[in-house]
Amino acid sequence: MDRRKKIYELVLFSILTTIIIVMSFTPVGYIKTLGVEITLLVIPVAVGAILLGPIYGACLGFIFGLTSFLQCVFGFSAFGATLLSINWFYSLIVCLIPRILMGLITGLIFKVLKTKLKDGITPYIISCIVAALSNTILFTSLFCICFYHTDFVQSIVVSLGASNVFVFAILFVGINGLIEAIVNAIIGVGVSKVLKQTVFK
Repeated sequence: MDRRKKIYELVLFSILTTIIIVMSFTPVGYIKTLGVEITLLVIPVAVGAILLGPIYGACLGFIFGLTSFLQCVFGFSAFGATLLSINWFYSLIVCLIPRILMGLITGLIFKVLKTKLKDGITPYIISCIVAALSNTILFTSLFCICFYHTDFVQSIVVSLGASNVFVFAILFVGINGLIEAIVNAIIGVGVSKVLKQTVFK
């Protein structure tokens, strides 16, 4: 039974990895906005973290982050390409670290909630919302630490009329983060709950 479960885990990890890669380089993965793009790639990472655990979640987060960096390298994201031209190392850090931590945190949160609350949909809802919010918060925090004082970002600060870094963060990604949280909660909960009850029951 353990061997069968391990095979299921590896197959699902491979499928989710493929989904992340395909979504990353097609219009399905990102919704273009005037500011930071709204990403739907949080969903497969959250599903993997919930069903497979925090380590797999961190690995899927790494894949998500790596595809984000490659988008910057190949110019699929104009915003990302600009950041890359300013500092490639900071760009790599901003792409990778938040996504790895997001997958890890989501898996840990679900593991704790599942132990405390047992059966029910609440652990899935909270974990999926945490995935989206942690991705937004961690990304924005590192982005501001690395790039806030650059001329490029300061021009955005002026255009938004932000008086400080905190106001800038809210104006820049506040709506995006909210949309990601709602979408991830709806789709992520549905997919993870169904798979948990069928494949991983």
